[in-house]
Amino acid sequence: MDNGVLVHKSQFIPARGAWLEFEVDKRGHLVVSIDRKRRQSATVFLRALGIAVTDDEILSLLGDSDVVRNTLERDVATTREDALIEIYRRQRPGEPPTVDSARSLLDGLFFNEQRYDLARVGRYKINKKLGEEIPADVRVLTKEDIVAALQYLLAVHAGDESKHLDDIDHFGNRRVRTVGELVQNQFRIGMSRMERVVRERMASQDADDITPQSLINIRPIVAAIKEFFGSSQLSQFMDQANPLAGLTHKRRLSALGPGGLAGHKSGSSRRTNVPTAVRDVHNSHYSRMCPIETPEGPNIGLIGSLALYAHVNEYGFIEAPYRKVTGGVVSDDIVWMTADEEENHIIAPANTPIDPKSKKFVEVDADGKIVDADRVIARTRDFDGSFGAPAQVPVEDVDYMDVSPRQLLSVAANLIPFLEHDDAKRTLMGANMQRQAVPLIQSHAPFVGTGMEGRAAQDS
Repeated sequence: MDNGVLVHKSQFIPARGAWLEFEVDKRGHLVVSIDRKRRQSATVFLRALGIAVTDDEILSLLGDSDVVRNTLERDVATTREDALIEIYRRQRPGEPPTVDSARSLLDGLFFNEQRYDLARVGRYKINKKLGEEIPADVRVLTKEDIVAALQYLLAVHAGDESKHLDDIDHFGNRRVRTVGELVQNQFRIGMSRMERVVRERMASQDADDITPQSLINIRPIVAAIKEFFGSSQLSQFMDQANPLAGLTHKRRLSALGPGGLAGHKSGSSRRTNVPTAVRDVHNSHYSRMCPIETPEGPNIGLIGSLALYAHVNEYGFIEAPYRKVTGGVVSDDIVWMTADEEENHIIAPANTPIDPKSKKFVEVDADGKIVDADRVIARTRDFDGSFGAPAQVPVEDVDYMDVSPRQLLSVAANLIPFLEHDDAKRTLMGANMQRQAVPLIQSHAPFVGTGMEGRAAQDS
C-alpha cells in the first residue's frame, strides 16, 4: 500500500548481483528500479535492452492498456541510444554518459555470469512462476524473463484472477539455507580475496621468476572459513544437555542471521518491530515446521523446529510426505511435496478410517456396520482460494493422505504423552523444558511414553 493505494510490485532477487524491481505505482505508471537506485519508466529499460524500441512495439509486447500508455507519455527516450544514456545517468550520476559504457553497464548488471547469479533455485522459481522452459544452467536473466515478468505484473494489476500474488510468509516462497550453502558463500568470499592478491602479485613480479608458491597464499580462504565458524550468528555450540537437546538443535530453523531478517541481527529490543505475520503460524507450515516448538522470549515465531518427517529438497524448500490415493484406494506409495505443490491437491488426514484389506475409505453407517465411505473430510481450497480449510469431499476426489498424525509436530512435541489433551501453551513449555532434563546415570524406560523415545535417542 502507498498512501492508501494498492501498489503491485515484481522483484528479481538473485543469489549474487543487482536487484531488479518493476512496479505499477500509485499514479498508474510502470516503473523500474535497478540495483535499488532511483526509479524510472520501465519502457526506458525495454528500449535500452533492445527488446522493444518504438511505442508500437512496446504496446504490442505489453498490451494496449492505460498503464502502458501513461508510462509511454512520461518516457523521455525515443531511441535505444537515448534510453541507454538515460539509464546510465540514473545509475552513475556525475560520470559522463556514453552509449558503449551504458551498454556494458547493463550487460554486467544482469547478463554477466561473473557478476550475476540466480542460482539453480532462482531459475527454477522463475520458470515455475512465469511458465517458462529456460534450461536450469542459464543462471543469468534473459530478455524473455523480463518480458514475462512485466506481462504477469500488468495482468495482476488488471485483476486477472488466473494470476496470483506471492505470500512472502508461505513456505513455497521461503527456503532453507543449509550449512553447506553458507560455508560455500564464505569460501567464495575467500577465493575472491585470494584472486585479488594473485593478480596484484602477477602485476608486480617479474614473469621469469613467477612460481605458483610465490603467487598463491591460502590465508584469505582459511581466514574467511574461520571467521564463519568463529563469529557467525548461526555458528553455535551444540546444546548437549541430553540426547533430545542435541537432536532438536540440529533440526532448528531460524529466520535470523545472514540472508534472514535484515536489521534484526542482534539485541532482543530490535526484534520487537518484526511484523507479526512473520512470527505467526501459516497454513503452509503443516507437516513442515512444528506449530508448537518455538522459544518463549523475543525470538518467538522466528526460530522453529523441523516437523517429524519433513526434509529439505535440493532447492532448499521443505517437503512433506503423503500417501498416494487413486480412485478412493489408498496406496503405500509415498510422494514428497513442497508447500506450493500440495495446494493443487485434496489431502485427507491420516486418521481417516481405511479398510485394512481393500485399502478403501470406510465409515460406520446408522446400523453400526462398516461400509465404504462416499465422502471424507479433507484439506482443500476454500471459496476465497486459500488452502487448508477442511471440507467434506467425495472419496474419488481425494489425491493424497497424510502418512501419520505425528507428522504435524516436531520430535520434542511428539515425545509428550497424550498431547491432544494438552493446552498449546503448556505443550510449548513442555517441549522446550524436555531439552533441559538432566540424563539419569542409570537410565530406564519411562512408565508413560509415546513410542518415539528410542528413535529420538538413536538419531541424536
